[in-house]
This record gives sequence, C-alpha cells and structure tokens, in this order.
Amino acid sequence: MIESKLLMNQTSCCGRVNRRVFLADCGMGFTGLVLGAMLQRDGILRADAHAAAWVPPDGTPHFAPKAKSVIWLFMLGGVSHVESFDPKPVLNKYAGKTIDETPHKSVLDSPFTKKNLVEFVAGQRKLMTKLYAMQVGYRKHGQSGIEVSDWFPNVGDCVDDLAIIRSTWTTDNDHAAQLQFHTGRHVFQGFFPSIGSWVHYGLGALNENLPQFVVLGEMPSPCCGGTATVSGNYLGPEHSGVQLEVDPQNPLPYAKPGADVYPEEQVREFQFLERLNKLASVRYPDDPSMRARIKSYELAFRMQTAVPELLKFSAENAETQKLYGLDQKETQEFGQQCLAARRLVERGVRFVQIFHGGGKNAWDAHSELRKNHTELCAKVDKPISGMIRDLKQRGLLDETIVVWATEFGRTPGVEGENGGRDHHPFGFSTWMAGGGIKGGIAHGATDELGFHAVENRHYVTDVHATVLHQLGLDPRKLEVPGQKRLEIDFGKPIAEIL
Repeated sequence: MIESKLLMNQTSCCGRVNRRVFLADCGMGFTGLVLGAMLQRDGILRADAHAAAWVPPDGTPHFAPKAKSVIWLFMLGGVSHVESFDPKPVLNKYAGKTIDETPHKSVLDSPFTKKNLVEFVAGQRKLMTKLYAMQVGYRKHGQSGIEVSDWFPNVGDCVDDLAIIRSTWTTDNDHAAQLQFHTGRHVFQGFFPSIGSWVHYGLGALNENLPQFVVLGEMPSPCCGGTATVSGNYLGPEHSGVQLEVDPQNPLPYAKPGADVYPEEQVREFQFLERLNKLASVRYPDDPSMRARIKSYELAFRMQTAVPELLKFSAENAETQKLYGLDQKETQEFGQQCLAARRLVERGVRFVQIFHGGGKNAWDAHSELRKNHTELCAKVDKPISGMIRDLKQRGLLDETIVVWATEFGRTPGVEGENGGRDHHPFGFSTWMAGGGIKGGIAHGATDELGFHAVENRHYVTDVHATVLHQLGLDPRKLEVPGQKRLEIDFGKPIAEIL
C-alpha cells in the first residue's frame, strides 16, 4: 500500500507514470539489478548522470600495484622526534644553553626559518631560549644499525623492516595539523578528501561485507579536524571512513537488531527498505547523500554477521594474543586495535586507520615529557611491533603498507619549567613498512639540533603519493571535474625508499 502511494506520487498530472520511473521500475527485477551493477562496475554505465566526459574510477589500478591494503597508525598530539626515531645526542651536550650559545646557532638563520619567521618562529623563539636534553637513551638496532630511542625497544627490533623518513614537514603549528597530515591542506584552506578516502575512491571494495575504509580508536577532536580527517568530502560520503568499536563483547552496539526482533522480520524490513531506497534513488539519481545512505543500510545488514566474526580474538592462539600484548593491561586496548587491523586487511579491507591519543591529544607533552612519553610508548610499542611481525610471518606484510605518523614533532628547546617541548612542524619523523617499501633505511635528515628538515625534505603529501603509488594509483588520474587541486596536493612518491 505504501509503495503504491509512493509510485502514485511520482506520476504526471494526468495520472501517467513518468518515463524515468517506468523504465527504472521495469529494471528493478533481479536481472536488471545485476546487469546494471555489472555495467557500472565495468565502467560502461556511468555512475554520475551529468558527467558526460568523465567516468569515475572502477577499482582498477593505473599500473601494477605492489600492495593491496594500508594500515595507518596515527599518534595524536605530536610525538617528539628527537626522543623516538631521530635521536639528537648533541642536545645533551648543550642542555641549558641557548641556541645562540652553541656552535649550531646558524640553524636559526636557515632559509626555512627566514621564510616562516613571521608566521611561526617569532612566537617559538621565546620557547627556544634553552635547549632541553634528551629524556631517554637510544641505541642502534638490527643489521642496519639505525638509532631508535629506548622508548620504542620492540619497534626498534623491527627496524630492518622500516623506512624511517626523518625529514617530514608541514605548515600548521597547532593540532589542526592532524587534518593537514591526512588531507594535505591547511585548515584555513578548507576541507578536502583524506588519504583513506582517495584509496577507497580509487580502488573500491575487496570485501563487500565490510567497510573498505575503517577507523579504529577515538577520533580527533573537532578543533583538530574531527571526522574531517577521515572524510570523503567532495568525493562523496560513501568514501568516508567508518568507525568501528573494538569490543568483542559488543561489536556493533548501534547496528545490531533489538533482542525482540526475529531474523526473518529484519530480513523483510531490509527488503522493504531496499524497495523504498530504489524508488527514492530514481527521483534523486544525482544525490550523493542518497547513494551513500542506501549503501550504508545494505552494508550495515551484512556487517551484522561479518563484524562479530572479525572481533573474535579468542580464535587467535595464545602466542598471537601475547604477541600483540593482549595479555597485559597497559597494551591490551591498543593491541586489540592492531590485531583487528590485521584481521581486517586479511579479509580484504583496503584502508585501516588507527588513532591513538584520543580527542585529548594525549601525546601533546607541553610539560613532563618524560612521564608522558614513557607511559604512552609503553602502550603502543609492543602492539605495533607485534603487528609487523604477525603480518610478516603470515605473508601479509608484502601486500600491506604500514604507516606510522604524528602531526608534528616537538621543539629541541624546553617549554616552561616542567620539562616539556612545544609543537614543531619544521622537521619530524614518519616511518613506513611493507608493501614494497625498502626496510632498514633512514631517509632524509634534520639538522644537528633536530630543528629543520634539511636533507630530502618531504611535505606530508609525499607520504600520500608513496602510499598511492604502491597501491598502483596515480593521484593525477583521480582528478574530479570542477575540483581545484594544487600542485603540492599530489606530492611525489619517495623513490629512495621504494
């Protein structure tokens, strides 16, 4: 009855069904749906009716890919690069002295400083009056002998699988740099698609029962970009990240049916909803929100079976659970997220984003850096190394790119009287592993004090471009008509680590 009324509402004034509705309704049979999906997937039927000369990506890589999936680990708040993956022992030698009192005072006269003097450094030099000693030791690891701080002993033991980029830079001196790291644009320039969304948009699905862009962990706070850090933006909401709660006891708190709903009843409800969605999509064929909503309903139904099975960590043997730190309280939460990431890519999910630090920007050590980083590194070090080892022993690391990043580093100088470091976007560390990335490499460099990226400098979109390249995607071929992208948005693959 309801369907009849909906159809009547789409008739002409003389009671006739309009041509679009009639043809669409005739094609709603099983054969028509299957054929339409096949034509669209093969690029014969355009997904966008008004794009006459442009066909959206059909999931085919532009060239032979080296990898299938990405696990993107992001530490919210700004990890100190000089106390993680770019140790600077010279800070110990000159601790308590001003930069001008050291042989390295020329770092403040570099072209990078002069270029950004008004916007950034003028405010920071007040905080840079005295250099701050490293708050942790460091040592060489692996056959490559790359130096890693003692706060990351387990990740350090995996260093021969890592390409550490010690020359990352960005331009936002506040935590909206989280947004910039994921989209390549400063928050004042507006909102743009995230790296995870570009991957989803370019390659599509490998497993139709799970989201292809999954977000784990607490999202950044709204002032730092919030959900915009994982948004599809103009690519469409269907390409945004889908947040999952890693709770084996309650894996889908908002998507599972109520206790009083029979499975047969839910199936009939979804069948009816599917019918209504198709009628609505005929009337509004170019509405991206409508398409995304329809897909989300369909995906939510399939996820009710797929997600609980995904989060059955009890199916993993005791050795694997221990590898991720599930047997220890301090590493259990992040360990579960890392194990979930492995299980997701194992099941064909394209992009898994894990945030650590929550909306509170936990790594933001303006004071008591030693206490802050000691506690947080202990929570993530073992799970990250366990995930790398597990991926490797399963043969998944060859086809999975692991990225570790943070929005900026921290100043070489001390902030305040309580032993902290301020935000530092001029030069900091990122690392990558797997998916055709060379291991045992320390690429690029900051100066003697860890102030500026001075050798093989890489803006954040170079990291994006490297990931896309390994997935077989050329960002320039993912252009969307009517959308203006800057040259820096595309970035350049970091050839030295490939």
